[in-house]
Amino acid sequence: MSILFFNLRGVPADEAEDVRELLLANDITFYETSAGFWGISLPAIWLHHPDDLPTALRLFDEYQQQRAITQRALYQQRKQQGLQPGFWLHNLNNPLRFIAYCSVIGLVIYLSVKWVLELGF
Repeated sequence: MSILFFNLRGVPADEAEDVRELLLANDITFYETSAGFWGISLPAIWLHHPDDLPTALRLFDEYQQQRAITQRALYQQRKQQGLQPGFWLHNLNNPLRFIAYCSVIGLVIYLSVKWVLELGF
């Protein structure tokens, strides 16, 4: 019976490729499912044999620890070079989305406060 090993939803392509290579390099058989046409299915990597799970988890934990170190170093390097966008720069890249989100947030707050004040509190 197959067993879910790694959920691919929201995972960067390079990380997913690294996990595939890790499993292949250690002769762990697996298959992949996609999100499907509508994007509602589970994109994941599944192991064919449940007996491979402890080995795969050990290898994956080691990989995740190493990836965390390299990604933090990359983030610090980009931050020092001024290439890592902050809150304002990120929102200036797509101002219409930022304005739309702020409008929706404002509308929700307004309707919530209006409803409470109409109750007489």
